[in-house]
Amino acid sequence: MSALSVALSAVVGALAGAVARPVVFARSVPAPASFRSRCPACAHHLLARPRLLPVSGRCPKCNERIGPAALSVELTMAAAFAAVAAGGATGWFAAAQYWFAACGIALAVIDVAVQRLPDALTVPACTGTLLLLTAAAVAGEPGSLGRAAAAAAAVTAAFLLLALLAEMGMGDVKFAPAIGALLGWSSWRNALWGTVAGFLFGLVAAVALLVSGRGRRTRLAFGPFMVIGALAATVTIG
Repeated sequence: MSALSVALSAVVGALAGAVARPVVFARSVPAPASFRSRCPACAHHLLARPRLLPVSGRCPKCNERIGPAALSVELTMAAAFAAVAAGGATGWFAAAQYWFAACGIALAVIDVAVQRLPDALTVPACTGTLLLLTAAAVAGEPGSLGRAAAAAAAVTAAFLLLALLAEMGMGDVKFAPAIGALLGWSSWRNALWGTVAGFLFGLVAAVALLVSGRGRRTRLAFGPFMVIGALAATVTIG
């Protein structure tokens, strides 16, 4: 993949991050709430109509912090899109990677903020990924839709078992089909290592928190590690 293509993908990713910022703000609310549209500080109606929010991460009326830090979503999405482009995938499978990256980054930011993965994004993430992989299969692209579906079921079952036996949230379980499908499209090896990588990244972060003395006071959001592991596997192992 040329440097120009990677750069253009990064620009598109930054724009996607700007579009995702209002969604992240709206959905970054603790359960059982599901949506917000007003500034928590001054109650200014930020989402009265479809619009972008300031990339500064501050309310345009009172200048208080709203949602993610300045440019954080935009830059993270740009990096993810650039990584997908650098991986060299093309066609509908590449579209599935970009879709997963867009939904996954938004979910990761929300999870860090409020420790939940809302259905409003996990459902589109899974549905869109599976539909784009179906299009890839119809177009005859290298990969297996049957293996993708089987991997989605297997990864979801594993996460459901962890949710029943450990402290994993159901949001992680609902997001698992997208991860299994995307990774399983190429190979079972991808499905295995991409899933395991998420747990390894999470383990490293948990150890770092313990070493810093914050491990007992900080609840670790697992969503970001799921996304990082899946993207790392799908763009490097192929």
